[in-house]
Amino acid sequence: MQTPWEYRYAHRTKQMGSSVIRELLKLTEEPDIISFAGGLPAPDVFPVNEFREACNYVLDHFGAQALQYSTTEGYRPLREMIARHTSRYSVEVSPDNILITSGSQQALDFIGRLFINRGDYIVVESPTYLGALQAWNAYGAQYIPVRTDENGMIVDELEAALRIGPKFIYVLPNFQNPSGATLSLERRKQLIEIADKYGVPLIEDDPYGQLRYEGEHIPSLVTLDSQYRGKNGGTYSGNVIYLSTFSKLLAPGIRLAWVVAPEKIIRKLVLTKQAADLNTAAFNQYVAYEVAKGGFLDQHVNVIRSVYKERRDVMLEMMDEMFPPEVSWTHPKGGMFLWGIMPEHMDAAEVLKIALNRKVAFVPGASFHACGGGNNTMRLNFSYSSPDTIREGITRLGTTLKELIAENKQN
Repeated sequence: MQTPWEYRYAHRTKQMGSSVIRELLKLTEEPDIISFAGGLPAPDVFPVNEFREACNYVLDHFGAQALQYSTTEGYRPLREMIARHTSRYSVEVSPDNILITSGSQQALDFIGRLFINRGDYIVVESPTYLGALQAWNAYGAQYIPVRTDENGMIVDELEAALRIGPKFIYVLPNFQNPSGATLSLERRKQLIEIADKYGVPLIEDDPYGQLRYEGEHIPSLVTLDSQYRGKNGGTYSGNVIYLSTFSKLLAPGIRLAWVVAPEKIIRKLVLTKQAADLNTAAFNQYVAYEVAKGGFLDQHVNVIRSVYKERRDVMLEMMDEMFPPEVSWTHPKGGMFLWGIMPEHMDAAEVLKIALNRKVAFVPGASFHACGGGNNTMRLNFSYSSPDTIREGITRLGTTLKELIAENKQN
């Protein structure tokens, strides 16, 4: 029986859908399932003791302020710390260029509210981050996918997409979710130039940039854009909006991320945030600042890198050993994910059903393709599981893939 509410939903709700990943995360509650599905940081690297000490310190010294409503822009010492960190990479920004949000997902939603009209085109990588698609679908976005390879977006194919007149280009240049690919320096420079030529701004989503396990750091798009415009000092006013998060560096449970953008855009985003939640939880910001200040964050990132590198290496070694030769995969230099490609006749969603019977889970890749395709692909997370769990899970998954490919050959 219909309730009076059911025919009163806004039209945009028709574009909403549940996240495949969120649904698969429910599987992690089953203790016998080995899940490579979620993009979960390893809980054993969470700095629990530092958080405990910081909570007590904040309550003792700033209790009244930390438990009160706060400014929409965010706790100023935290924004100052982010500005100093950003300036280490040759982009001079002030706290007025920074907005603290309740996780990166909120930042993506605000960008949708601020910029996307129904029917607007957005250029995305193919595959791209599912959370961005989920955020912008509600605003009626349409997508222009650009193919990727091991060096990220194939920028040579971008010009045709820009002739359509997109609202902006969305890119994850470092250890991309889902593929693990990193946009090369040459392509980054090319992307900055072609975006400037067509007057199309860029959204740079960079949650994994500090999680590099091999190779040299590559300058961010926001850095290269500043250099391209000759803006090596003064107020940032470039063509790139930059997003990052504490979820992968400290803990996702504090729900803290930030936006770096020209001041005029920050002011608009502040108005958007005021309508949404007034301000990001002040207590979380105070605590995160106390944990991260004094050089602890840099030390802690080194710990995370060491743990995740080992897990990445174990997963790659086991895939080499256990996966059939008909399956290929990426070799990410950082981040939390790698990307598997099965023979074209295989459907990852069907493979998942069989894998679940073997008590192992992954994310089918089709959800990461904005305009369809990718049915034979899958995303695997290596950061969450211990090395021994990874060995067992990849053994189960590899055995499943070998059996399915052998059955197809017989038929």
